Amino acid sequence: MGCSSCGTKDGKPGGCKSNGGCSSGGCNRLNVHDWLANLPFTDPAVSCRIVEVTFSNGSRKEYFKNTTLHHFSKGELVSVEGVGGFDVGMVNLSGELVRMQLKKKRIAEDSAELKKILRRATEVDIQKWEENKAREKEALARSRAIARQFKLSMKICEVEFQADGRKATFFYTSEDRVDFRELIKIYAGDFKVKVEMKQIGARQEAAKVGGIGSCGRELCCSSWLTEFKSVTTAMARYQNLSINQTKLSGQCGRLKCCLNYELDSYLDALQHFPDHVEVLHTTKGNANLIKKDIFKNIMWYTLPDSNKHYPLTIDTVKKIKAMNEKGQRPDELETAEIVSTSGKVKEVEPQFVELVGQISLRTLDRNAQKRKGQRSGPGPRDSRQSNNPNQGPRERPKMQGKTDKAPGNQGPRPQGESSGRPQRERPQGQPRSQAPKDPAAPRSKPSIQINKEK
Repeated sequence: MGCSSCGTKDGKPGGCKSNGGCSSGGCNRLNVHDWLANLPFTDPAVSCRIVEVTFSNGSRKEYFKNTTLHHFSKGELVSVEGVGGFDVGMVNLSGELVRMQLKKKRIAEDSAELKKILRRATEVDIQKWEENKAREKEALARSRAIARQFKLSMKICEVEFQADGRKATFFYTSEDRVDFRELIKIYAGDFKVKVEMKQIGARQEAAKVGGIGSCGRELCCSSWLTEFKSVTTAMARYQNLSINQTKLSGQCGRLKCCLNYELDSYLDALQHFPDHVEVLHTTKGNANLIKKDIFKNIMWYTLPDSNKHYPLTIDTVKKIKAMNEKGQRPDELETAEIVSTSGKVKEVEPQFVELVGQISLRTLDRNAQKRKGQRSGPGPRDSRQSNNPNQGPRERPKMQGKTDKAPGNQGPRPQGESSGRPQRERPQGQPRSQAPKDPAAPRSKPSIQINKEK
C-alpha cells in the first residue's frame, strides 16, 4: 500500500519527494501508526532515546540507541551498526510509543545488546545499499541451486545482504534438522561474504512472500501481525465451523490465524450453555448434539431414526438433563420456535412488465404436437399430404409423352404408369396394350405425340 502522494513516472515510483523519507509509512510493511507523535512532552531528557528501525521493506525490525543529537522522524533512512560495517534501515517508530513496545517485548532500555545509530544515511551509503540489494535475486537463485546439489531437505526463502555487502543472511525453512556446515563454506566462497543461516517457519515465509487472503485483503502476517499464536482445530469447533482442511488453511499451509480473532467472544458466550449435554436420553432414543447457536441460545439435536433437527432452548436442555439424572426419560423433545430477531421489514419484490410478450403453455404444447406428428408420419411419400383432414390425398399429375428407356423395352409406356411399380408378365414381343394383336401382322412403330401448352 502507498500513500496518496505516491505516483509513477517513467515506470518508476516517484515517492512523496521528502528527500527519501515517507512520513506516512504506508509503503512499509508491518507499519505502526505513531499516535503519540503530536503530543507535547515537557521534559525532552526523559523521552525515550530508542528508535525502531525496519529492514527489507518491513520484513524485519530491530531497536537501536540514538546516541546522536538528531531527532529522527518516521520514514528517514539511517545508517546503523552492522556486522563488521554498517547497515541502512528506515525509521519506523520513535518517542514514547517505542517505550511501550520495549515493555511489551521485555527489552530493557539500558541493555548492552542494543546497537547504535551512526548517522543519517548519506548518498554514498544509499548507493552501496542499492547495489547490494540488486544482488539478492541472483544470490537467491544461486543459493537454491547449490542447496539442491547437496540434496538437503531445506528451502531457501530469502537472501538479505547488508548495506556494505560484508554479510548475507539466508532465511530457510525445513521440517527436520539440517547439517549445512559444508553449505556455508560454499556460500562464503561463492558470494565473498560472511554467511548467517536463519531458520523460519511456514508462517514467517508467507509473511515475507506476501499475498492476498481468501477475504480479499492483504495477508495479516505481511501487513500488521507480528506475533504468531498456535492455532488448533478445537478453536474451529468452538465457533461451529466444519473441519475442512482446505478452507481452514491459509497460504502457508497452516491453520488461519484469524481463527483466534473471535475465539474469546465465543468462549464468553458458551459459558451460559450447560456442560455434559452431548447426549440426551429419551424414550425414542438418544438425542445427539450437533451444534450450538450462541446468538439465539439454542442447541440443535438429532434422533437416531430421524433426519429432523430439533432446536431446544437452554432451559429445556437443563430440564431434560435433570430428568436423566433421576432416571427419567421424556417422551418428546419440546422444540423451540425459531423467530427472526432482525427487525427489518421484508422488501417487496418489484413486478417487472413483460415487454416482449407472454408465452403460454398451450402454445408450446401445440407446437410440440405438430412436430411429433411430422416425425411419426406413415412414410416419405405420404409426408407431402395436406394437414387438412377434409382434403383427400394429393394426386400425382400425369405427364404426356414420357417413354420407357429401359433396355429390352422399345414400346411406349402408358400414361399414368410409373417405372417404379411392378410390371405384369406378358409373352415376349407382345406390346403393352389392352387387346393382343395378331402375331402375323407387321409391327409398326407407334408415333409419339407431344402436347405443348402455350
